[in-house]
Amino acid sequence: MLEIAGLSSGYGPIRIVNDVSLDVEAGEIVAVLGRNGMGKTTLLRTLVGELHATAGHIRLGGEDITRLSMHQRAKRGIGYVPQGREIYPDLTVRENLRMGAIATGNESNVEQMLDHFPLLRRLLPRPGRALSGGEQQILALARCLAGRPRVLLLDEPTEGIQPSIVEQIEERLGVLAKSLALTVLVVEQDLQFIAAVANRALVMQKGRIVAQIMPENLHDHTALGEYLGI
Repeated sequence: MLEIAGLSSGYGPIRIVNDVSLDVEAGEIVAVLGRNGMGKTTLLRTLVGELHATAGHIRLGGEDITRLSMHQRAKRGIGYVPQGREIYPDLTVRENLRMGAIATGNESNVEQMLDHFPLLRRLLPRPGRALSGGEQQILALARCLAGRPRVLLLDEPTEGIQPSIVEQIEERLGVLAKSLALTVLVVEQDLQFIAAVANRALVMQKGRIVAQIMPENLHDHTALGEYLGI
């Protein structure tokens, strides 16, 4: 579903992502690990079109989307939940969800997301700014999924949120990936979360993919120490 070949990008003359190649299948959840400053968020921003690729190709379902705008990529099925969530703070929960579904022209997607994330039902009339950090993260995820993306890009979804919300995201992400054939690429530092949801994890160092780790090996601190400083 998502094919990346020889991808490089950065900020002005500063290259951050260097010759990254990876494939993610439909229904697969792949995590990207690495210390801070290794290029993980830059990779996601390049995939979504916020940053331009300076080399390489990005293909979605076989179509080359490397030169498409953010809007065009979103229409083709790239969904992005950035670090910090970025919900609409002055809109209600229901209005946020409707904004996510508007591109599909099918507001029944809102009801489906409420079925998947029942926590949001009692919050529907509240403005986004009135929610807790964990509730905002659930809303950001549900809003993105209401647009029915084929590929979901998640940046640090567990950062700063309570364990009960993390457990809900763990549970629903795996179910949604299978039921919707959703391809997920998630940048995350929480090894327990990754072990629970990911089919495999990739390690980034200095803008390159340097290793692949299977979930059962994520608790081996000796194996991870070289890459993550554990």
